[in-house]
Amino acid sequence: MTTSALSGARWLLLDEYTGEVGEPDVTLGMCHDIDGLFVDPDPLPPPETFTLLGCDPAGPLLEALRHLGTERAWLPSIALTPVHRPQQRPDGCREYEHGCTCEEELIDVTVVSRRPSAARDGLVDLDLRGYVRLLPECGLSEEKPDGTGFRLSALDNEKLGECLDVAGVFRVRPAAPVRPVTLIGFRPEAPLPWVSEGRRITASLIAVQRDGRIAGGAGVLSAAVVSAQPSRLGDGLLDIALNGGVEEPLPSGAREIFQTWYDGGPVEPNLWARYDRPLRHEWPGLAACHRPRGLPDKPAGTTYHLDGRFVTDIDAFYCAVGEAINGPGGYFGRNLHALHDCLYGGWGAATPFRLVWHHSDVARRHLVPGYDRLTHDLRYWGPNVELDDLLEIFSERGVEVEFR
Repeated sequence: MTTSALSGARWLLLDEYTGEVGEPDVTLGMCHDIDGLFVDPDPLPPPETFTLLGCDPAGPLLEALRHLGTERAWLPSIALTPVHRPQQRPDGCREYEHGCTCEEELIDVTVVSRRPSAARDGLVDLDLRGYVRLLPECGLSEEKPDGTGFRLSALDNEKLGECLDVAGVFRVRPAAPVRPVTLIGFRPEAPLPWVSEGRRITASLIAVQRDGRIAGGAGVLSAAVVSAQPSRLGDGLLDIALNGGVEEPLPSGAREIFQTWYDGGPVEPNLWARYDRPLRHEWPGLAACHRPRGLPDKPAGTTYHLDGRFVTDIDAFYCAVGEAINGPGGYFGRNLHALHDCLYGGWGAATPFRLVWHHSDVARRHLVPGYDRLTHDLRYWGPNVELDDLLEIFSERGVEVEFR
């Protein structure tokens, strides 16, 4: 079925997961809307309290202790890597370069108190306030891994010391709420038995433009069918209720961004500037899919002009540099790795080139050493990318940045 077979349809469901390796993907169908795809995130929960027991702090953690009671008693991240007993590594625990998959990560951490430890002279117990972010390969860990203690490290693997034990990290936490989804105005393409009650589906959600071209992905849907009813949108169409939802729902405001691309994409620059940072984060993802394939890069030595008036965060920079290189709605990376890849060609600009950064004073005030404290959604946690980080990447590829 072509993407133009259903007039007005916006979403293609593509099963890329259940077939055998090498088999073609299966188009399940298309629908006009997906109720539950765009959801405002839950309010940020209150920070938790953790305790490092028998701690020998080092590096930035030791420095934070010198500033208890101030904003400087804070660290963006503390990784807890268990020191396993010899020959007793837990089943399923895999080693990697800096530790193992039993590791846990505490983020947005404030050290609130210290006291001498009863475990050993010279050691301290530290009370912390922050959040726990489980590594994807570990899943939800409720049991403390067996070992003789924990190594502590920062984001860049800088050593923060060691501790004999931790409290408050490994415990049962409330499960995330299940958000049901309904496919509105769905026209099945695959044989209908998959629509039967209780049947589980797993499919990528692909946004489709008004002209039938693919606009971008919107995540993965994995849930069981609860019911399928005739849709008021037309004969042969169904409204299909599912018992679960999208793995990572999009912010409700992202619906407007998808509508922009459904209508063909932005035709003037800086339309992204009216959005907050989470929505700016979504903008380059659609921009990447919007770029026509096979276009040659503009030649090395070209000068590009970046409008820096709205570059108040790193996601704004990716929106702005994409438009500087490729025009309104243009793409040139959405994170540091993607920016690095774009600088190797294939995304509109051959290096070396010259980038004139207008209103650079905005970025110099905002992309500074520090960290964006958590405000609304754990999914968007991350350390600030500083202006110097960007300049270093540009310099490596021979890009001359001129501030104005």
